[in-house]
Formats: sequence, C-alpha cells, structure tokens
Amino acid sequence: MLEVCRTDRPDVGTGYRFSRAHTFDEEQVRSFSLAAGDENPLHVDADYATGTRFGGLIASATHTTSLLMGLTATHFSSRGSVLGMNFSFELLHAVKATESVLLEWVVTSVATRAKGGLVLGLGGTVTSLDGRTLVLAQGQVSFVPKAN
Repeated sequence: MLEVCRTDRPDVGTGYRFSRAHTFDEEQVRSFSLAAGDENPLHVDADYATGTRFGGLIASATHTTSLLMGLTATHFSSRGSVLGMNFSFELLHAVKATESVLLEWVVTSVATRAKGGLVLGLGGTVTSLDGRTLVLAQGQVSFVPKAN
C-alpha cells in the first residue's frame, strides 16, 4: 500500500495533508477482529452478517481506527520522532469487508512544546471511493522533526 503525500507547503504546518489508500478483504477483516479479541459475528461470521442490514461482513471500528492511527505513526516517523497523544473517532457508516477507502489526515494546528518539538492537531477521515465519509477523527501527536 503506497502512501500518498499531498501538501501545499514543504514543512509540516497547518494544512499539511497526507493519505493512503487501503482495500479491505474478508479474511483480513476476520483475522484482525479475532486478533483484537472482537468476536462480533458482524466481523467474523459471513453467513450471519449476510442476513443483517449490512448484507455481509463489516470491518470492526478497531480495525478502521487502527489504520488511521498507524498512518500517523508511519508518516511522521520517517520525518522525525512521533508519539501519539490522543485520538477520538466518530463512526458514521459501516466499512464493508470488501471496501476500498482513502485514509487521510490534515494538520489543523501546530503548537511549539516548551521542551522542543511540536504538538500537531490533526483532523482525519476515512472516505469511500464514491465519496462518502465513513469515519471522522481528531488527534494530537508530539512531533520532533529531523534536523536538516
């Protein structure tokens, strides 16, 4: 899965965006859910899930939100030192187990830490290929950019 970095600025400031595409599949959804200790049949039992309003397996919130959080760690760790501080999520729509999505973050605020580095405020989304927003997110990370 390739990371796509889009930004209007060369530095990490307000408006800086980064994203990547992700395609779920049923085995991945089932395996992740079980590894996370989530045995909800909506995530692990295709026969059960087919008879629900979703019409098939859906990804667990833990799976979807982990991908968003992981994107921040992967993206910023290649540019310096990063540590997640807090994240919150609003789950708007189920993510189908066969869905392709775009995971995206935008830096919404930048504050300088007294001990050095930055606190970055982030706004995130998981969007379906047809443009529906499935998940909204907010977060903060502590970030110390690499010295040039």
